[in-house]
Amino acid sequence: MSTEKPAESKLWGGRFTGATDPLMDLYNASLPYDKVMYDADLTGTKVYTQGLQKIGLLTESELESIHDGLERIRAEWESGQFVEKPGDEDIHTANERRLGELIGKHIAGKVHTGRSRNDQVATDMRIYVREALEKLSGFLKTFITTIIVRAETEIDVLMPGYTHLQRAQPIRWSHWLSSYATYFTEDYNRLQEILARINKSPLGAGALAGHPYGIDREFLAQGLGFSAPIGNSLTAVSDRDFVVETLFWSTLLMNHISRFSEDLIIYSTAEFGFVQCADAYLTGSSLMPQKKNPDSLELLRGKSGRVFGSLAGFIMSLKSIPSTYNKDMQEDKEPLFDALTTVEHSILIATGVISTLKINKERMEGALTMDMLATDLADYLVRKGVPFRETHHISGDCVKSAEDLKLSGIDQLTLQQFQQIDSRFGEDVKDVFDFEASVERRNATGGTARSAVLKQLNALKNSL
Repeated sequence: MSTEKPAESKLWGGRFTGATDPLMDLYNASLPYDKVMYDADLTGTKVYTQGLQKIGLLTESELESIHDGLERIRAEWESGQFVEKPGDEDIHTANERRLGELIGKHIAGKVHTGRSRNDQVATDMRIYVREALEKLSGFLKTFITTIIVRAETEIDVLMPGYTHLQRAQPIRWSHWLSSYATYFTEDYNRLQEILARINKSPLGAGALAGHPYGIDREFLAQGLGFSAPIGNSLTAVSDRDFVVETLFWSTLLMNHISRFSEDLIIYSTAEFGFVQCADAYLTGSSLMPQKKNPDSLELLRGKSGRVFGSLAGFIMSLKSIPSTYNKDMQEDKEPLFDALTTVEHSILIATGVISTLKINKERMEGALTMDMLATDLADYLVRKGVPFRETHHISGDCVKSAEDLKLSGIDQLTLQQFQQIDSRFGEDVKDVFDFEASVERRNATGGTARSAVLKQLNALKNSL
C-alpha cells in the first residue's frame, strides 16, 4: 500500500491528484529555517483576523477563539513544545495546521480568507527584519559609544599615523578611534534609513492582484506598526529590495569591522606592540605554548567574507525573476538570517574587544620618529612665505642630508647645516621637532589636535 501523502492534503493541493516526490517535499520545505519567524507570523495573523472581523467576515466569538488559539501556539513555540509534523512546509502551514487542531478546522479555515502566503511571508519577513535591525541598532550604538568613551579617556596618547602601512605623520590614538567611530556612526545612520523603507506593509495584497473583500490595509499596517501599506499589490508580494538592502548594509558594516580588526591585529603584533587583547578574546596554539592569537579579530575579519557571500548569492537568485512572486524568493531567508546572526555576534564581539583592550602608550609614542615631521618642516617655510611645492623639495633635501650624514633624524642637523640647504631657516627651526606641537597644529575640523578630536567625538555623540 502506498504511504505517499495525497496532494489534496496540502494547502494548495485541490488542483492536484498525484503524490509529490518525497525529495521535492524536502527540497520545497522551508520550516527548518523560517520557523524563527513564528512570532511575526502569529502577530500578522492576529492583526489580519482583526481586519477580517472589521469587514464582517469573522464574528467576535470566532475572532476571540482564533486569538486564543494563536496565543496558545505562541506559548508552545516559546516553551519549545510545538510539535512539527510531516506536511508542515513552512511556518505559515505549521501554525495554521496547529490552529485547526486547537480550535477546529472550520473556524481556523477562515483565517486565510483573502490572504495568500505571498503577502503573508512578505509581511512576516518585514516584521522579523525590522525587529532584528532595531536590536542591531541598539548593539551598534553601544559599540560606538564604547569607542567614543575610550577615545575621550585616552585623548593624550600619541602614535604614528600610517599611509601604505608606512609611518606618515603623528596622530592621537583617539583620532584613530574617532575614525572608526565615524565609519560605524555612518553605518548606524544608514541603518535608520533602511528601517524606514522596510517599515511598509504588504499585508492585504493577496496573491498579487489585491484583496477581494475590501479589507482596510491602512488598519492592518497600523496594527502591525508599519508606517503605511505598500501602494501596489504586485510590488507588495514580490519586493525583496529590503532583503538586498539589509544584506548590503550588513556587508558594508562587516567591511568596516574587518578593517578595524585588521588594524588591531597589526598593532597587537610583537613588532608593533601597541595594543593587547584581553585573554577572553585570544586563543592559544596547539603546538607553541608561548602563542596568544587574536582569533576574535581574525574571525571578525573572516566573517566579513561570509556576509558578502550571502549578499552576492541572493542578488544572483533575484536578478532574473519575472514579476510578482516566484519560488526563487524562498532563497531570501537562509542568507538573510545567517547574515543577521553573524552581524549581531560580530558587533558584540567587537564591543568586548575594544572595551577590554590594553594599550601600550610607551610603545606607541616610542614608534614616533623625527622623519615623520618632514611635512612640518616644509610647513615651517610655508609660514615664512615660501611656496609649498618649493618647501617640499627643501624638506626632502634635509631628510636626505641627515641620511647621508648618518644622523638619527633630521632634528640632528645643525642650524648651519639647515642654512646650507636653505638660508631662510632660522633658530626657531628647532621648534618644529616636537610631536605634540605637530599634532596640535592640525586643529582644523577633522584634524588630530586635541580640540579637533574632541569636537569630532561630541559630533558623533550628538548624531547618536
